Amino acid sequence: MSDRVSVAKTYKLYIGGAFPRSESGRTYPVTDTKGRFLANASHASRKDLRDAVTAARAAFPVWSGATAYNRGQVLYRVAELLEGRREQFVTEVADAEGISPRKAQAVVDATVDRWVWYAGWTDKVAAVLGAANPVAGPYFSFTVPEPTGVAGVLAPQDSSLLGLVSVLAPVLATGCTAVVVSSAQRPLPAVTLSEVLATSDVPGGVVNVLTGRAGELGPWLASHADVNAIDPTGAGPMGRVEIAREAAATVKRVLAVAEDEPDWTARPGLTRLRHYLEAKTVWHPMGP
Repeated sequence: MSDRVSVAKTYKLYIGGAFPRSESGRTYPVTDTKGRFLANASHASRKDLRDAVTAARAAFPVWSGATAYNRGQVLYRVAELLEGRREQFVTEVADAEGISPRKAQAVVDATVDRWVWYAGWTDKVAAVLGAANPVAGPYFSFTVPEPTGVAGVLAPQDSSLLGLVSVLAPVLATGCTAVVVSSAQRPLPAVTLSEVLATSDVPGGVVNVLTGRAGELGPWLASHADVNAIDPTGAGPMGRVEIAREAAATVKRVLAVAEDEPDWTARPGLTRLRHYLEAKTVWHPMGP
């Protein structure tokens, strides 16, 4: 009996809950750290990016309108599915980052823990970042955080999974929707994560994943008028300057990030959650 034909996996984009190829037809080869071929990934175009932003905007009312508790449940379901695909992620992270399977297991475990951590913040962040304001007058004054809108996220170039989740999960926890540009050289874990999202309860369009070059897609994302905030982590120092310049035209929020990638295993804090929230203050007169 002859050996079975190997079934090569096709790595596509994730836009609006579907997995299209790039409209440009472009692909690029993905290799491991030793130069061995792993797969061909779609090379997203500007049209793909516009489609992703349109999908994210359409999904925003549904996702932001869900209760914080419900969003937490949905995100926790994603963590369950991540755990179920643990072995696949371990293999992909080990290949992408050139680390041993044991270290890759630790990375995947930390990734699931990070996702659960942010899922737990969905119904608590309003209590921590909101306030009842003291005022000198017969009024009630409350400050309530609200989701900013559509966020553009340039994922870290080196940390293919833990770094990716560390920049994506806070977007979703706050009720925003996301257009993510994955690591260019290490995109495969990001595509597999999108498969997890597609089979979870996250509505289509809430997360859109593009594979390609941050230097190419980043400025287009920053200049898009329907994007409200951007995280330039995956862009180089010069790329971040261009992104900030493009974002200024539409007064986007641009997250201030360090020149080098941070230690993604460190406790993340609330900085990224704050970045995707707008403070709305309400005044109401007291009754007699």
